[in-house]
Amino acid sequence: MQTKKKKLKANKVKKANPKFIFVVGGVMSGVGKGVSTASIGQILQARGYNVTAIKMDPYINVDAGTMNPIEHGEVFVTEDGDETDQDLGNYERFLGKNIYKENYMTTGRIYQTVINRERNLEYKGKCVQVVPHIPMEIRDRIDKAVSKSNAEIVTIEIGGTVGEYENLLFLEAARVMKLYNPKDVLFVMVSYLPVPSKIGEMKTKPTQHAVRNLNSAGIQPDFLIARSEMPIDHSRKEKLAIHCNVAIEDVIAAPDADSIYDIPLNFEKEKMSERILTKLDLPLRRRQIDNADWKKFVFATKNPLKSVNIGIVGKYFTTGDFSLTDSYISVIEAVKHAGAANRCKVHLHWLNAEDVERDGVKVLKGLDGIIIPQGWGGRGSEGKIAAIRYCRENDVPYFGLCYGMQMAVIEFARNVAGLKGANSAEVDSKTLHPVIHIMPGQEKLIAEKGYGGTIRLGGWPCLLKTGTRLGDAYAKYTKDKVVSERHRHRYEFNNDYREHFENLGLTIAGTSPDNKIVEAIELTNHRFFVGVQFHPEYISRPLTPHPLFAAFVKACTEKPDKKSKVKTKSTRKPVLVRV
Repeated sequence: MQTKKKKLKANKVKKANPKFIFVVGGVMSGVGKGVSTASIGQILQARGYNVTAIKMDPYINVDAGTMNPIEHGEVFVTEDGDETDQDLGNYERFLGKNIYKENYMTTGRIYQTVINRERNLEYKGKCVQVVPHIPMEIRDRIDKAVSKSNAEIVTIEIGGTVGEYENLLFLEAARVMKLYNPKDVLFVMVSYLPVPSKIGEMKTKPTQHAVRNLNSAGIQPDFLIARSEMPIDHSRKEKLAIHCNVAIEDVIAAPDADSIYDIPLNFEKEKMSERILTKLDLPLRRRQIDNADWKKFVFATKNPLKSVNIGIVGKYFTTGDFSLTDSYISVIEAVKHAGAANRCKVHLHWLNAEDVERDGVKVLKGLDGIIIPQGWGGRGSEGKIAAIRYCRENDVPYFGLCYGMQMAVIEFARNVAGLKGANSAEVDSKTLHPVIHIMPGQEKLIAEKGYGGTIRLGGWPCLLKTGTRLGDAYAKYTKDKVVSERHRHRYEFNNDYREHFENLGLTIAGTSPDNKIVEAIELTNHRFFVGVQFHPEYISRPLTPHPLFAAFVKACTEKPDKKSKVKTKSTRKPVLVRV
């Protein structure tokens, strides 16, 4: 019996240690750490490895949910309901898999956990200190992410740039991991090489200083990703190699690309996946990288057979004289995926809802379709309602996302049902017709100022109604009548108005399985007029575009029948509905 047990132990294969690739930024922020992290993961996955990605953000906020989207960009929501940095959206899109809350951490979240543990006597009376307890908690969270995903390789983006105080503790945790397991940890620095217009020469000195700052934290980069307007030449590569103590083959050119989806392919031109696996002492598994589907997608984006003009009516992209589209990055990417699926080039037009409110809908003429994305509060709401009315009355394809659905319900209530002053309770708490009202339990949270992470978040089931635009769109991709979609909202459709609106031609195309929550509305006899309470953009991916975005873009490419008219019953007199 003992001999048999010994044989079983001998035959048991020891699981290899997971490998970690930390991605840090040098010189300046906003040059593509997140996309680089996602791209490294994509090419390693194409070599046959199970890869996941982690984001470490240095701000004190516990999550991204309470941040102004103009300042911080889009809040991305995971399937398990975490409000995270938009980079997690790129991780999901590039890896084609869900990323969960274990893969996201902030300084605030780390400190909150450590303080709570101290209050609960989990440190057993020890003096709790910034070092070592904060880096230890960081490493514990990395272990949880690995355990959840069973990943073989983890790409980890450290937010900010080297030399800042804010991300030092994340760097310290990474340094210690390298110290204990030197063969399992690599460092990649993404750094910008400027070309001053009056000089006309690419400068490496800022990157040299950035590497020295990283060295002062006890870390030596294994790779340099040289971000620049143009490809880095051999002379500059040689200079960086000598002054930064990096092999010349490990200086990876990363010039500006036409599309972020070019980046994994560009990295592979430099044989980056092969060099990473060699440094991590891992086999290639696949001698040739399996990126055929990715290349096919990129080809479709660059070789469209037609084009359309789509307007996005929002309010989170104007700051001074500049327009920042990061507030709607998942919507933009979902439109790109749908465009490729339809072999169509989508030209996006950014329209400020307040301009439409002030100047009218003339700016919408000539557009092939309109999207109204997520939003909060009353600013610009009347401009959005005016844009929706224009789409409904002129048979222009319309797609409303979350707030965009709510505004479509208000427009229908006012201009079809004749409910004067109908509104959302979020915009006008005293409206006689709160066709959009607060969800049960949310009033108490607001009264107690419980804002962070308390709204309806994450994946929730939606029951599709057959014979609708919504149902037909999903039917091309799945036979399931119940699909999971991600949410981020506090207000919802008021069911007191449901039967009346349905009698006037508004189709309830999707609900929660218990039929209590309206998840989607549409005008079925319209070319495409769909509003959804959820955020389909969060789960759209390059190789699996979301069916609703694909159907919307397809509708935008089709020429309208000039003789067709949208039929909706109209009630001139206000109808009193018991609330």
